[in-house]
Amino acid sequence: MGLGIHILVCLLGIGSWVAVNGLWVELPLMVPRAPEGWFLPSCLTVIIQLANVGPLLVTLLHRFLPGRLSEVGVICAILGLGSLACLLLAFFWETTTLVGGAPHSTALFVLFFFLALVDCTSSVTFLPYMRKLQPEYLSTYFVGEGLSGLLPGLVALGQGVGAVHCVNGSLGNATGLQAEYQEARFSVHTFFLFLSSMMGLCLASFLLLNYLPAARKERAKEKCQAQLQPGHLSEPHRAAEGGPVTRRPCGSAFCASGCFQVACIFGMLAWANALTNGALPAVQSYSCLPYGNVAYHLSATLAALANPLACCVGMFLPNRSLVLMGALSVAGSLFASYIMAMAVLSPCPPLLQSSLGSVLIVLSWVLFVGLFSYVKLMISKILRDKGHSSLVWCGAVVQLGSMVGALAMFPLVSVYGLFLSGDPCEADCLG
Repeated sequence: MGLGIHILVCLLGIGSWVAVNGLWVELPLMVPRAPEGWFLPSCLTVIIQLANVGPLLVTLLHRFLPGRLSEVGVICAILGLGSLACLLLAFFWETTTLVGGAPHSTALFVLFFFLALVDCTSSVTFLPYMRKLQPEYLSTYFVGEGLSGLLPGLVALGQGVGAVHCVNGSLGNATGLQAEYQEARFSVHTFFLFLSSMMGLCLASFLLLNYLPAARKERAKEKCQAQLQPGHLSEPHRAAEGGPVTRRPCGSAFCASGCFQVACIFGMLAWANALTNGALPAVQSYSCLPYGNVAYHLSATLAALANPLACCVGMFLPNRSLVLMGALSVAGSLFASYIMAMAVLSPCPPLLQSSLGSVLIVLSWVLFVGLFSYVKLMISKILRDKGHSSLVWCGAVVQLGSMVGALAMFPLVSVYGLFLSGDPCEADCLG
């Protein structure tokens, strides 16, 4: 039954971000039919940040009303809400109303807010719930979380989203290659029905995980896992020496870590999520499209695949050394710097006419995502052993880092126009 529990945990992880990730990969088909046009992604980015009110509320309730919040009830509620919101999107995403005399996608915005609320809140509910299970299932959860981006991306590829044919066309008095997007194999309506069924499957898997007798046998034993600070005597030794015994509360968040270690752990976690969930996704098209449509799709697909693969590596080769985590974070940041530099130099980055340029940008995306995915998994494993409240704060820092990264990039991309798009068919940069 162990394999069955791993599958259920993986499905729970998929439910964490599959709704928002799914809508995001569907944007190329939605944008031409939305009154906002290509300003739509910027609007949705702002809505995601507004939805952080969910994890903020949950974190405050855990802080000021400990033990009052039922995680099982909250998880069931948000998964049910996500299923319903996806179902309603399938029928109403094109519905518009007049706001200020102009049509706007109000139904899409409202329903997307609920989807973002579900996914953002999952960071501070799913992770703390995972502490109820044996430690090895945490890696499986992160594999599922990685698949929450890969699965809808693969379905969208099968749908034909963003597939481009370069055809000869006239541009004024000149002729050249123009991008022509092929018609999708199935509709946006069908895609949202798929997302709704995925959310429903995740809800069913959570109910089985929580109430199935075989799953309940996989619960972690409730015992204090807190350790004393390095260099301190254990309680029995102090008692033997006649010294005072100071009992630490079971599940104390940082009872085994000094302030510097805590700052390093949460600093790396916030930085990793600021880059992977906020800053770099905003410039992925700018960094890749100048090298062609193939490079863009390979970087998006292989980077999404790198996430669950890195978590699988973490499952079999765990290493909780903060020195290693710091080294991997530095390496990931170097790849992120290269990606950002190529985005800034778009549409004429270096090695544009060479296949080496395409290889480097795809490899940079894969290693960037893979390294930081491993770091995030190992940090979560460290915090799992510190207690329930540590995982709540882990989820809160994940959302905080993601929010800061997204908000930092929003004005650069959408307001000041720092980045210029490359043409997937014309790779020449003259003059």
